[in-house]
Amino acid sequence: MSSGNESTSHIIQSLLINVAIAIVKAIAAFFTGSGAMLAEALHSSADCGNQLLLLVGVRQARKKADASHPLGYGRDVYFWSFLVALMLFTGGGVVSIYEGIHKIITPEKVERVWIGIGILLISLALEGTATWSNIRELNRRRAAKPFFKYLRDTKDSDLVVVFAENAAAVLGLVFALVALPVAYVTGDGRWDGAGSLVIGLVLVGVAIFLAIEVKSLLVGEAADEELDPIIRQVVADTAGMERVLNMITVQQGPG
Repeated sequence: MSSGNESTSHIIQSLLINVAIAIVKAIAAFFTGSGAMLAEALHSSADCGNQLLLLVGVRQARKKADASHPLGYGRDVYFWSFLVALMLFTGGGVVSIYEGIHKIITPEKVERVWIGIGILLISLALEGTATWSNIRELNRRRAAKPFFKYLRDTKDSDLVVVFAENAAAVLGLVFALVALPVAYVTGDGRWDGAGSLVIGLVLVGVAIFLAIEVKSLLVGEAADEELDPIIRQVVADTAGMERVLNMITVQQGPG
């Protein structure tokens, strides 16, 4: 389970990295005229907005229970995480796909390619560092549970969203690093458009995965299965209690 401070630190780290990356990618897109680079700049810009939404969600989830919300506001973070999935789909994926199709239909020559490659390599190092930090935190929390099963089962939607964004960014950078030099060497701008198109498809795929996972939590998902035997043991140790006939749990927010 995560604390609010742990979640916030990972979000802020990714936000600062993406602000820097979005700026340098936009500069590189201007000088190279690369559609794949523009797609990456749009992706990083969308990620900045997404992480701001996550920070809002984490802050809202910390509000104390009151008369109108007797179980607290913990599920607020799931609502904001779902908005992030929608933003990633439209602000990143759909726009990148459109840009890719446009560049394929109307190809343009890629210029100053070495500027773009240098920026992409720097961005890859930064995004890779952030992603590795996310993976280490996920490994710490999942214990013996398989990595991908933990991604499906965990209630810490904010960390999963940040990891998914960063992992998608790394994949997008790899595709851009392939598309940009190929377009330059062949003199065919359609390769650059194809890179942008693939980046968009990756973002759409990640957004759909996040939307499905967060929707389950937003609607009302049962608490972690590891809590079941603990609760039953507490009941068994309570004087006057014989046994649990039926137990219904609902996850109200990250632990």
